[in-house]
Amino acid sequence: QEGMPQTLSSTSMFTPCGFSPHLHTAKEDEQGGLIFQDGNLTSASLDALIQHLIPTTDYYPEKAYIFTFLLSSRLFIEPHELLSRVCHKCIEQQRLDDPVLDKARIRKFGPKILQLLTEWTETFPYDFQEERMIGHLKDMIHRIAPCDEAYWKKMNQLLQTLNQKLATLSHGQEGIVKISAAVSDKLVAFKTKPPSIQREILSVCSDPYTLAQQLTHVELERLSHIGPEEFVQAFVHKDPLDGTKTCFSEQKKTSNLEAYVKWFNRLCYLVATEICMPAKKKQRAQVIEFFIDVARECFNIGNFNSLMAIISGMNMSPVSRLKKTWSKVKTAKFFILEHQMDPTGNFYNYRTALRGAAHRSLTAHSNREKIVIPFFSLLIKDIYFLNEGCANRLPNGHVNFEKFLELAKQVGEFITWKQVECPFEQDPNIIHYLHTAPIFTEDGLYLASYESESPENQTEKDRWKTLR
Repeated sequence: QEGMPQTLSSTSMFTPCGFSPHLHTAKEDEQGGLIFQDGNLTSASLDALIQHLIPTTDYYPEKAYIFTFLLSSRLFIEPHELLSRVCHKCIEQQRLDDPVLDKARIRKFGPKILQLLTEWTETFPYDFQEERMIGHLKDMIHRIAPCDEAYWKKMNQLLQTLNQKLATLSHGQEGIVKISAAVSDKLVAFKTKPPSIQREILSVCSDPYTLAQQLTHVELERLSHIGPEEFVQAFVHKDPLDGTKTCFSEQKKTSNLEAYVKWFNRLCYLVATEICMPAKKKQRAQVIEFFIDVARECFNIGNFNSLMAIISGMNMSPVSRLKKTWSKVKTAKFFILEHQMDPTGNFYNYRTALRGAAHRSLTAHSNREKIVIPFFSLLIKDIYFLNEGCANRLPNGHVNFEKFLELAKQVGEFITWKQVECPFEQDPNIIHYLHTAPIFTEDGLYLASYESESPENQTEKDRWKTLR
């Protein structure tokens, strides 16, 4: 484990629905090509893992196994190919090609395969944006449906729920795309200091508590669109056993994840813009104090992503160089927050706070207490290091399942957090401002900053000259 990032390994915090890392088996160490150690599945061939996913009349895989395997299998095999293989094996094993079906047997098997397909569509809906996936799904159900009327109903329910989910997700994506387009036009307009008619944040929302709540709205809305598989797809490399082709011929499906990182950057720049814009020192100091209070409320809510964006915005050099402005600010509160998000010791303080929030979330009685919005780029970094730090396959060609249990643990926790309903009332006016208020480019920020407090040294003077 040395050299690995510290991950949240408090065993009390498992997901989804009581995710537990221990896949208990009373069998000896090797069973059908699966290798166990102390009752935990550690490695197996891809075929054995696929076989382990497939329900029979008297076997159904554990929830934790299903999630872990569906999440990580995409590093080795595309989802449509996996589903196709699962269906073929079911057809063989349950003799679904026989002219006369064994109804009693299929009535035992039917609910289990339906359950598996339901779990798949619920947790990884994006997999089913592909026609081929829906095709395999329908084919399977058509084969077992003659044995029980209820299976048709089940299928229609499943497809309806899936369609609703995909519609909501793509609607969300369209919204994000529209906003991004609107924003990029505005960036260009701001090379110099904007005219004073520019609305500023305090005229839209002067209460830090309200702004922190609205930021939490935006965060949870954006988080809800990220599919768990995006974390894994971000790291798809060539599979060494596959020779030439990468697992994903199409572009990597990580658009929601990328959009979320863009939102973080936008918030940093928005904070810096709001601070550098006012002409008077007193007003700039007022904006800084306002954002310190907003950041503190974010911390109390458990919204660490907005908190980190606000602190990063204040630490950008066009803002931090405003010495005269900062001298007017009561900075004690700011230093406390900065200390919380200090990167020392692999973000030790933040990870401790996050564990506290995660623990509170587990025992929560209200949605308000359930909120945990992690500092997102650090979560991605942890997953990246976990992925880079261990091989996907062992020297014997087996899939390194131990690694994927750890991956599932991290991603699974995130899934629990992203499902929290935002308890605060939405204020469309503020949310619109957060998404569309013009922001300075980095050059624009420096210009505004030098106009507010003139350059101190030669380097700054030269830079100002170049910019003008």
